[in-house]
Amino acid sequence: MRGQLLIASPAILDPNFRRAVILIGHHDEQGALGVVINRPAGTSVADAAPPVAEMIGDGELHLGGPVMPEAVVIVAEFQRPEDAAILAFDNVGVLATDTPAEQVGEKTTRIRAFAGHAGWSAGQLDEEMERADWVVTPANADTVFADDLEKLWATVLTQLGGSYELLARMPDDPSLN
Repeated sequence: MRGQLLIASPAILDPNFRRAVILIGHHDEQGALGVVINRPAGTSVADAAPPVAEMIGDGELHLGGPVMPEAVVIVAEFQRPEDAAILAFDNVGVLATDTPAEQVGEKTTRIRAFAGHAGWSAGQLDEEMERADWVVTPANADTVFADDLEKLWATVLTQLGGSYELLARMPDDPSLN
């Protein structure tokens, strides 16, 4: 599952994951980790985590998930994949927290900071997949670093085509239809 996007099914009502698009950065027999890529926090990196802003520059902070929301995960597109502390796919991965600020610009082309992450214990994500809680598609850098986060869930489903296009057009609250 590493390097895949999980797109929440409309059946997921948990506000942490409702209409979420999640990049999976790690998955093995012990569990999985990822970041929700389509939830802006409504605050800047500088306001929430000044030391991180000193390292990567200021920008919008994103809500990566409910696990350890006080910790910042930095996802970047790297010039060279081997510069990633954890490589998710191609040249996109997690920036090491000890990367000197002066090297960040040299090593990365795009970068985004996330407060917290999403996590699954051993077998939990597999169970959710069997229940069809998630639609899975390969990640790509343009989606991970997309600008229009409000529409990202629908955009990714529409790109998958077929019955997923119908899901993408479902209203947020079907009872209002």
